[in-house]
Amino acid sequence: MSSVGFVGLGCMGSHMARNLLKRGRQVVAFDVDPKRAAELKADGAEIVKHPADVAAATKELVTMLPNSAIVRSVYKESNGILATIRAGSLCIDSSTIDQSASIEIASLVAEKQSAYVDAPVSGGVGGAQAGTLTFMVGGDQPHFDQAKPLLELMGKTVVHCGAVGTGQAAKICNNMLLGIQMIGVAEAMNLGIKMGLDPKLLASIINTSSGRCWSSDTYNPVPNVIEGIPPSKNYVGGFGTTLMTKDLGLAQTASTEAKAPTPLGSLAHQLYQILSKHPDFKDKDFGVVYQFLKNN
Repeated sequence: MSSVGFVGLGCMGSHMARNLLKRGRQVVAFDVDPKRAAELKADGAEIVKHPADVAAATKELVTMLPNSAIVRSVYKESNGILATIRAGSLCIDSSTIDQSASIEIASLVAEKQSAYVDAPVSGGVGGAQAGTLTFMVGGDQPHFDQAKPLLELMGKTVVHCGAVGTGQAAKICNNMLLGIQMIGVAEAMNLGIKMGLDPKLLASIINTSSGRCWSSDTYNPVPNVIEGIPPSKNYVGGFGTTLMTKDLGLAQTASTEAKAPTPLGSLAHQLYQILSKHPDFKDKDFGVVYQFLKNN
């Protein structure tokens, strides 16, 4: 079986690549962090020096990168994917980036007689580790059909959203709602606790009532309400405030371009901008918004 290329071995990408290895695929990988690259090498991956080396060695490539600028760099620079990509390759970008960046990269990949789909994910680090991610895929139907079996090795749900860029549209909308939702749960929990309610009792009531949502029943931001998640581990790991700020910023850009008002999305973006610059919160999981509200 042919090798799969993987560029970007961060909190999400490392687990995704590891699941490919666990399911019998050989992986050729690159990351700027030698430590993360070495960890995946210890699990059986081949590590190369540049994204171009990944493209030269494989015809199925997955990228999982922090932002649009880095995606463009990984594809377009002299040692990037487009420098060595072979005709007939399939590029799957699971980064969360501007819709316009996905459309631009897809066009450049098509000039190389290859296919591209945007396939951002939902499910967090836990989903990446467990292989239960949801992939929101934008691309032509044949390219989606080609990508789906590979994505199913890393996730549980693979949804075709439409043309290139629609995967990003779905992800941006989802993460804007997630940011709003997390702030709402943090506000409600903080208010209830300060009014004398036990945190676990309040959470149990919310989770059997109309306020129930993912941020209350799966990822409650109050420490020790749910064991084993970042809010119960001093907000270490998980989905960082900086990444949430980036995604909410993407939503605000899209809101302006689409002329679709998002007042709560705008307020959430402003709050996470504060957290992402605060020395106590900038390197923490986005559930730390509870601590910010609690202490202010």
